[in-house]
Parts: sequence; C-alpha cells; structure tokens
Amino acid sequence: DPDVLLLDEITSALDPELVGEVLSVIRDLAQRGLTMILATHEMGFARDVATSVSFLHEGRVLESAPPAELFCDPKFERTKQFLARVSEAGRL
Repeated sequence: DPDVLLLDEITSALDPELVGEVLSVIRDLAQRGLTMILATHEMGFARDVATSVSFLHEGRVLESAPPAELFCDPKFERTKQFLARVSEAGRL
C-alpha cells in the first residue's frame, strides 16, 4: 500500500453510477486511514470524508481548513463566492 494516494478528478469522466462506486471505494480507504490528496468537484463528498479541505484559486491554495470550518465559515471572499454558487446549484 502507498503512504499517500494522489487522485486528480478521478470521477470527472464517469457516469453517475460509477461515480458512486468510486466514491465508495475512496470513503473506505479513508476509513482505513490511508492518506489521500484528492482534487475533486464533489463538494459534498469532500465535506463528509476529508479531514482537511483546501480551496484553490488561480493555481494556488487560497484557504485550507477542516471541512466544517471551510464550508461553514470561509475566511476569503472568493471562497465564499464559490461555495454560494455551489450551494445554489445543489452540489453541496
């Protein structure tokens, strides 16, 4: 097993059924304690599974915090704007 698993948009080209299966495997790996760095647009999944979430803006980490803090009380206006749009779209 690797020490760290890097996953970049692993669900981007999958149909909804396969997305669910892949996210289930990732959730299981997280519960087993595997460290993962995951780039994703699956905000609800990141909120529920991650121990730390980072928001990237223009290729740089703008904000990094535990999910409850980042999703409920973001510090930066750009993060707030993004989360508002995601929430309006029903993806949070």
